[in-house]
Amino acid sequence: MDRRCFLSSVGATLATPALTLASSIPGLAAAATEISVTMPNVIIMICDDLGYGDLGCYGSKINTPHLNRMAAEGVRFTRYNSAHPICSASRAALLTGRYGTRSGVPDAFSPLEKGGMNLDEITLANVLKERGYRTMCIGKWHLGHTEPYLPTNRGFDEFFGVPYSVDMTPLPLIHNTTVIEEDTDRDLLTPRYTKQAVKFIRRAKRRPFFLYVAFSFPHIPLNVSSRFRGKSRLGIYGDAVEEIDWSVGKILETLKENNLDRNTLVVFTSDHGPWYQGSAGHLRGRKMTNYEGGVRVPFIARWTGRIPAGRVSNAWISELDVLPTIASLCQAHLPPRPLDGVNVTDLLTCRKDNIERPALLYFFRYDLQCARQMNWKLWFANYNRDYYNPGVERHNYFLYRPELYNLDDDPAESYCVAYRNPAIVASIMNQVESMMHTFPQHVQDMYRETKSRVGSAFTPIAAYPMPRGYKRPAWVYISKHDFKQQP
Repeated sequence: MDRRCFLSSVGATLATPALTLASSIPGLAAAATEISVTMPNVIIMICDDLGYGDLGCYGSKINTPHLNRMAAEGVRFTRYNSAHPICSASRAALLTGRYGTRSGVPDAFSPLEKGGMNLDEITLANVLKERGYRTMCIGKWHLGHTEPYLPTNRGFDEFFGVPYSVDMTPLPLIHNTTVIEEDTDRDLLTPRYTKQAVKFIRRAKRRPFFLYVAFSFPHIPLNVSSRFRGKSRLGIYGDAVEEIDWSVGKILETLKENNLDRNTLVVFTSDHGPWYQGSAGHLRGRKMTNYEGGVRVPFIARWTGRIPAGRVSNAWISELDVLPTIASLCQAHLPPRPLDGVNVTDLLTCRKDNIERPALLYFFRYDLQCARQMNWKLWFANYNRDYYNPGVERHNYFLYRPELYNLDDDPAESYCVAYRNPAIVASIMNQVESMMHTFPQHVQDMYRETKSRVGSAFTPIAAYPMPRGYKRPAWVYISKHDFKQQP
């Protein structure tokens, strides 16, 4: 533990008796002190398709001064992963602490679908509302656009936003359950979301609140208000990110103006990696893949006085951890169903540098493809073609040779080291087999189907798997080393 962390821990320890004493004294001030400790305001801001390398504090040339300052005033995580590389499934995981494959959200909902996230799932908004929080959802929802599935029926008191992504049309603007614009002006979405967030903070400040702001960009097709069009040096994508940064600045400014800084946890992240534009940094893959570029995204947390400033954490955390962590910080009851995430409060507050956890699973739709145990990522299945290649019927194949990558040394997943670490391969696979029994029957059936479809031994490492019956031409050379890597 470094000196800053030590001093923060000591300060928190010394403060506890004083706060307990204050809460025992009758009167409004004491009650307010107790509430401020046990019921912080919570703001989660999540972008759509923002990449790991798209913010200044993560190495981008895009100008993001407000997010850079937020990171300097809190903690910036370098190893935070989304729970899924597609929009709806990722958002379901954040709000429930459970894989989307458990909640009926395997990928992204289209405007043609009438369903949404399973109605018996309990969201973070449900958890905090039960604790007495005022709750609001602003921006992109994408967990069902018919009335039973809208935010106001999922724990949120109020909703202002759009039901799905900006590439879907028409895109209605909705207030609670009423459509107020049949096809909204996408150029104005970020400033309109910002205006609603500022208004909510001002009117909700006298009691604990939970504000969920889901920006619609930088998902393509890109739009930006006239104020920011052409402002960046990196085209309209850079313009859209800079407008989001401005929005973050306005929200932080509103907290300060209303003396809420020291009683508000603010989180900023993305649902998954970038699509065609945007930067995945030094990582392999993009949106719609389970490579790190598709799932590792920025995660910044700021809580003045509670989260030590200026920290950069290399701890491994997941989007699944958001619900159990915030529930713990707010002293709220966890949902009765088992969660896939864990409480990482000690990582946020600098009490620990890392924590042990079960393996994390990587699904694409209902297809399980890989798992990670801390820095070890094991690919044991993959599709036989790219997501968008229409020439071949796509299937999930079990790899003849599992691929193991040490993300500490190789974040780009370029160098398979499975043959050097057979015990790690076996350990992760054992965990996967054990965990799969906890999933709905149709998810288990999909996994069994994948295992029955084994790829060819001649599939090169890191390639799309060839069918098992593949016959190599006589002139193709296979090195002895390649065969040594086979199980």
